[in-house]
Amino acid sequence: MSIFEPGEGTLVVVPSLSLPQDELRRITGARCYEERLLFLLLTLREPGVKVVYLSSAPIDPEIVAYYLGFLPDPEEAAKRLELITLDEPHAQPLTRTLLSRPDVMDQLRSAIDGDAFIVPFVLSELEEELASSLNVPLYGPATALAYYGSKSGSRELGSMAGVPMARGFGDLHTLAELEDAIESLPGERVILKLNDGYSGLGNAILPKGDRAATSFSAAGETWETFTAKVAERGAVVEEFIEHRPLYFPSALARISPGGHHEVLATHDQVLGGANNDVYQGCTFPAAPEYRAEVGASADRIAAILASKGAVGLFGMDFFAMKTDAGYAALLCEINLRIGGTTHPYGAAQLVTGARYDPGTGLLMAGDRPTYYTATDNCSADCLRGRSPGEVLRTAERLGLGFDAATGTGNVFHLLGAIPEHGKMGFTTIAGSRREADELHAATRTALCRAPAGR
Repeated sequence: MSIFEPGEGTLVVVPSLSLPQDELRRITGARCYEERLLFLLLTLREPGVKVVYLSSAPIDPEIVAYYLGFLPDPEEAAKRLELITLDEPHAQPLTRTLLSRPDVMDQLRSAIDGDAFIVPFVLSELEEELASSLNVPLYGPATALAYYGSKSGSRELGSMAGVPMARGFGDLHTLAELEDAIESLPGERVILKLNDGYSGLGNAILPKGDRAATSFSAAGETWETFTAKVAERGAVVEEFIEHRPLYFPSALARISPGGHHEVLATHDQVLGGANNDVYQGCTFPAAPEYRAEVGASADRIAAILASKGAVGLFGMDFFAMKTDAGYAALLCEINLRIGGTTHPYGAAQLVTGARYDPGTGLLMAGDRPTYYTATDNCSADCLRGRSPGEVLRTAERLGLGFDAATGTGNVFHLLGAIPEHGKMGFTTIAGSRREADELHAATRTALCRAPAGR
């Protein structure tokens, strides 16, 4: 079973951001990240597939029409799409609100035809309660395995898999444990990571002996607020890798309900923020110098998770650096959920029909390789106040849409964040790394400069 190419049945897409809400509020337009999974509308290409998509606020009809426009028969596909909105954009997370709305639950039950499974953005006890209520299976790892998606659990699983990691200590909760771990590590700085942090926002870089100089990835954080979160959620402390240049590859993997595991892709992450550790986007594939090592480590990790009964999509982040013996890749963390590289991969695969070749680490559309560059953070003042439809039409006029004949162009996402926040995302697909990067940069420049109404 693959959420990217189901043959039949109903995909119940529940893009609930069931994550720590205090961290989520730091992300501009966070609620609109519910739209990250809209690429799954492209699975309606198969006539036996139905999609039920939930959202906490109505999705602009022009955004829906945009995705259906990639399909050979958009009108017929639309008949097999049901959009269900709670119309409560400020009640987060979506699944919690859904469970409190018997009227919407009844609507959801009647929308499910035949065999179905729930595709959650992240799987928590809320999603498990929803699945139990609907009697529909989940495409995601059970919460009993959630520990292995924490920073401490990632280190434990990495050790089981024999994957190289930075030196460090996990399962820390008290100030005394933090202090002992910090002093036990080499170097002048260490990195602290909250167990359940995401997108790098739960990280802090700490110079030894000077707590006041701690650099937090999230704005407004202090040593007192951070250590309070450590006490509540747990954390890891790791050596800060000073090696430069340092690269940040990741891997995307899938485990089927039958236990089959496979690596789907490797990426190089594009990071930003105060400590250069907040996810901004990615490029596919990871650089050839360390692509194979990242893929092999990801495969070993996926094999262990499969043996523990995990199901679904998940990501793994690494550090990569050049050593005297070649390039080394160190495991950074495991994300047992749909992450930032999933929608670029899904969009690229579904619009090109490409298939991943584990031997080369490339996506191949026939004999043609497929590369892409993606961002979640294209922001500009000139975009704010414009409608998604207007921006899409501007992109088409500028020749920035996707051309199925050449397999080149852009697939846009996060379009619902444009009117209020002037923010959007897009995945630029091309036949080479250079072509993808150049078109991506040109697209960003054109969208950020295009006058309204033209």
